[in-house]
Amino acid sequence: MSAINKVKLIKSGKLSAEKNIRDFLDKIKKQNPKINAVLQINPEAILEAKEVDSKIKKGKAGKLAGLAIAVKSNINVKGLNVSCASKTLEDYKSGYNATVIEKIKAEDGIIIGMTNMDEFASGSGGENSAFGATKNPAAMDRIPGGSSSGSAASVAAGFCDIALGSDTGGSIRNPASHCGIVGMKPSYGKVSRYGLIDLAMSLDQIGCLAKNVEDAELLFDVIKGKDDKDASSLSFLEKETLVKEKSNKENKNSKNVKFGTVEIKADKEIQKVINNKIKELNLKIQDIDIKHIDLGIQTYYPINYVEFFSGTRKFDGRRYGKKIEDSCGEEVLRRILGGKKISEEEFAGRYYKKALDAKKIIENEFDKAFEKVDCIIMPVVPKLPHKLGEKISFEDEYAYDALSVLANLAEIPAISVPCGDVKGIPVGIQLLCKKGDDDFMLDIAKEF
Repeated sequence: MSAINKVKLIKSGKLSAEKNIRDFLDKIKKQNPKINAVLQINPEAILEAKEVDSKIKKGKAGKLAGLAIAVKSNINVKGLNVSCASKTLEDYKSGYNATVIEKIKAEDGIIIGMTNMDEFASGSGGENSAFGATKNPAAMDRIPGGSSSGSAASVAAGFCDIALGSDTGGSIRNPASHCGIVGMKPSYGKVSRYGLIDLAMSLDQIGCLAKNVEDAELLFDVIKGKDDKDASSLSFLEKETLVKEKSNKENKNSKNVKFGTVEIKADKEIQKVINNKIKELNLKIQDIDIKHIDLGIQTYYPINYVEFFSGTRKFDGRRYGKKIEDSCGEEVLRRILGGKKISEEEFAGRYYKKALDAKKIIENEFDKAFEKVDCIIMPVVPKLPHKLGEKISFEDEYAYDALSVLANLAEIPAISVPCGDVKGIPVGIQLLCKKGDDDFMLDIAKEF
């Protein structure tokens, strides 16, 4: 059942919030040991559900009344462990709620628990967690994708109604594609990052994972908006109104949207699934030339390394947690040491500054592209997920992000929508739109 329909059922009294939460808790108890998607259950979940049921009787329940929301373990939820799936913060309990959590609670959503992830969001497969790899419910022998592995797997396994993740270079869309669900990365600044433990502050964005576009939109409408606690959050109100008018009046179906594709490298089997969907919807596509698109990974990782190194200096073992260098895994240490090296004075202008310059060039190239088309279509990931436990090089792991980092560098909204499968393994199609056109993108995504 969709989250939207379930809210209606709960508000009508035909289903109690308490039963909804108890059903999920029972399922997690039985099936999570095998999937390893949820790291911690909210011990107050049932009590909170009873409070929502009381509000429903008074006719005062919010937009998310009684829904179970799973939260990635790098987003602060007061009283729960915000471990980032690392031994560094293994026992750290948050003392406050992130802005997105405050907004969810204000609309009577219930946090069901904290999900597994690649440690400190460093990874693309879901295998870098200090607490063991997450399995892919849609293909149990394959990785679920990362770094929002637990959130995606929780949705795919039916452990929650909707989930929150964070996306630095594809960390929502990548696992959404592999797990056969919807994953949305909003425009940069569209959703407050206050309360998110950063991987790279100039790229990170909190977003939604759901079984369908309408459910993702339901959660997005609750969490979006300017926040004075986050200097990067922006107000899109004026543009949003114009986009909604355009969406409602002109583009109610995909036939009225100008679609573009760019030349990229992806497995033939994946591209075939994408092409079949384009044919099925009878879309008119024009080729778009975006220069320097092949520099996405080379631009992304110097920024990621430097900003991650800077952000981890607070994990010194004195204020809370353990010293990160003494307690983290291999991939986290690689990024810390790489960021330290790039940050040294003789390298500062040589790598990080050039990467920021390249980021601006890529952003401008996408702006030009959106003067010609409304939406760009491409695969989410260039290859199928590898098998759990299979050894791959870190260069190959980074290559998973080649097509998803572009939206983060350009600060534009992007969404992964289930498109088909290759030998039973889910494949997502990625839609990208102009910065601020998030609602317009969601309308298009419903067509897919």
